[in-house]
Formats: sequence, structure tokens, C-alpha cells
Amino acid sequence: MSAPVTLTADTLIPATAPTMYFIGVTTGSSSIRQVFPLWAAELGLGDAVLVGIDLPLHAPAEQYRRVVEFIKNDPLSRGALVTTHKLDLFAAARDLFDEEDPLATLMNEISSISKRDGRLIAHAKDPISSGLALDAFLSPAHLTRYNPDVFVIGAGGSAIAISWYLSRAERAAHPREIIVANRSQQRLDDLAEVLAASDPRVPVTVRLTPKPELSDAIVADLPAGSVIINATGLGKDAPGSPLTNAVVFPQDAIVWDLNYRGDLIFLDQARAQDPALNVTVVDGWVYFLHGWTQVIAEVFDVTIPTSGPSFDELSRLASSTKG
Repeated sequence: MSAPVTLTADTLIPATAPTMYFIGVTTGSSSIRQVFPLWAAELGLGDAVLVGIDLPLHAPAEQYRRVVEFIKNDPLSRGALVTTHKLDLFAAARDLFDEEDPLATLMNEISSISKRDGRLIAHAKDPISSGLALDAFLSPAHLTRYNPDVFVIGAGGSAIAISWYLSRAERAAHPREIIVANRSQQRLDDLAEVLAASDPRVPVTVRLTPKPELSDAIVADLPAGSVIINATGLGKDAPGSPLTNAVVFPQDAIVWDLNYRGDLIFLDQARAQDPALNVTVVDGWVYFLHGWTQVIAEVFDVTIPTSGPSFDELSRLASSTKG
């Protein structure tokens, strides 16, 4: 197997086989580089390949536009999964898309770039993939028993998607409140605007937390059974955690890091809690599986079930690449 290819906005080259791109920050470290060939064979994608495109956090708009224009105009470039840059890329290059799905319109972000009949299409798949991942560990019974809060740290595209999913009216059970914290006010304002437009069933509160100690204080006030989510990228795209080592999680808390790779200090902090607190620790592996399968299905126009034997086999293949 040839070594995974990683490009930048300055090194884009025409594809020589049907190609899906992974637009991120450190794409070479992702398990998908080993997983994709196995999935491509299982899904019958022929000689399709995955190529990474690394861009710096909050890259200049011209870099995002260059990447989107390249994918749009290159015949064998089929599409891309976008991570980390979901908001910034769409803001910089929205006019280059011929079509956007309703969730992309609502949330002003995309995680999927695909083509149909010469049209470039933007999809926001995060509300679907994050919902599937949440449902794997957060049951209606837990929400009913505890009436907990959900504390989302970070206010990017994933945070918007998670907050939207948990506050939908049609859900069987809801948290008492959703609290979203972030280091910058603008992201919080954008998130609040999106959620207000979606008529949430749950109160959503935004909190400015430029220092991790401020997030610690929010955690300290959460009721038993609350869910604390690291949606910042810290631990993967940059080292560290949005909390300090002094944080104390509530009784029976569920702690979810959207990351599955990196230093994962956030999860180490959860595991270091007093065992009597009964903290449940969840990494981002299932989120990774759903995030990728949702976008691969869109890019290559194939059907991938979200559960059952076919999904279980894809999960098994992915797990086989873990060291």
C-alpha cells in the first residue's frame, strides 16, 4: 500500500483516480488513512483513493476558496469531508457551491462536499453523525432519570450540530438545559443565532470562558448525570484540554470527547476523578465512524446503513487498523 498523500492549498495536483479529500489540520495522523482502503474495498468503490489537505486553523479565505475551486473543477475529484474548518470554509467559499442542503443553510457550515451532474453540493452532515454518536451512549432513560444539563465546550460546527440535535422537539427526551461555552464571543453569537432560528425545545445558554478555570466553575455547578462535551479540538488539533486538572465532574456524569486521537487530556481528567463519582468516559470513535460513513455515502453516491450487519462490518474493519 502506498504512503498516504497529504496536500496543502499550495500543492494541489489533479487527481489521477476517483479521489475523496479530507480537509483538516493534521490529516496524516487520522486513522481514516488506514481505514479508507478497507472501506473502499468493502463498499465496492473500485480504485477510489483518499487524499488529505492540511490547512492551518482559521486559514486565510483565499486558501479555502482555492481548495473548493480545485475540487469543483478537477474531473476526478469526487468531493471531500471537512473537519475543523466547517464554518470558516463555508463562510469563505459559499458562493462557489451550486447547491446547499437545508441543514447547511440553517447552520452556516458544511462537513461534506460532493458533486452531482456537474453541480457542487454542500451538506451539513454533523447534525446526523453527532446525533447517531450521541444516541449510542445517551439514552432517553438517562435523560428522564436525571433531568441533566449538557455542557458543550466549544462553539464551532460540531457544537452547533450537537446543540441542535439535543434540542429538537421530536426527541423522546431532552436535557434540562444546554450550556455552550467558548473562548470568543463571536462564535457564541453565531451559535445562538442558528439555534434561535431552529426553535429549540430546550433552553440554550451561552457563556464566554476565555480561561479554563471559568469552564471548571460551570462544571462544578452541573447537576448529577450531566453530560460534558469537549467540542473544542483541544487534544487533537492543538494540545491540551478546555478544563484544568482541578476540575471535579458531577456524580454519574457522562464525559464525551469528540476526539479519538491526540493527547486526549480531557478524557484523562475524567478518568482521574474519584471512582465514587461514577463518571462515564466516551471517546470520539463512534462519532468518527458515523462522520466518515455519512460523507463517504454522499461523495460516492452509495447507501451505507447506520446500524446492522453492514455497519458492524465497517466498524470491525476500522477497528482492525487500531494499534
